[in-house]
Amino acid sequence: MKNTILTFSMLLFSGIAFSQTVASKDIQIKTAVMAAPEEKRADAMVYGYGENGEFMVLRQGKNEMVCIADDPNSPGFSVAAYQNDLEPFMIRGRELKKEGKSFQEIFDTREAEAKSGKLKMPKEGATLFVLTAEQENYNPSTGEVTDPYLRYVVYLPWATSESTGLPLKPSAPGMPWIMDPGTHRAHIMITPPRD
Repeated sequence: MKNTILTFSMLLFSGIAFSQTVASKDIQIKTAVMAAPEEKRADAMVYGYGENGEFMVLRQGKNEMVCIADDPNSPGFSVAAYQNDLEPFMIRGRELKKEGKSFQEIFDTREAEAKSGKLKMPKEGATLFVLTAEQENYNPSTGEVTDPYLRYVVYLPWATSESTGLPLKPSAPGMPWIMDPGTHRAHIMITPPRD
């Protein structure tokens, strides 16, 4: 079914009915790696969605980068790439979300598991790249994305404003700042201003 778009009417996801399209494997890979630094794209691992909407590995990787294709059940276009030291954190989040846990329940569970050592977190920091666009700027049949926006998140578990010198909120457009300081999910937010 290469190079085809599969349409599923009334696909049930999280209890809400959707009429969605799942892009071909090739298109999912093409667009997922757009979030990664250019030199990392060819060898990155890629997760995406099968014909029935199941989350799965579309391509094994040969480097440290993991990419995630656009979720056909979510509005707009959003793909991500992250350094593979974040994989245990990401996998655990997906497991808990599938169980129906709320954001706060997911946070609290991962916090406790990271503190106990059950959940392995990056020791030296790891970066997440998120590329988004409006739905009308994404063509799932060609993989063309126009007017995308790329933001950056650098996870530094347990880091604080004091340990990094970063503010708790930006005081200028695009200024890095630290979110969730002192927790397993502490991270530097970098949101470049749009032109």
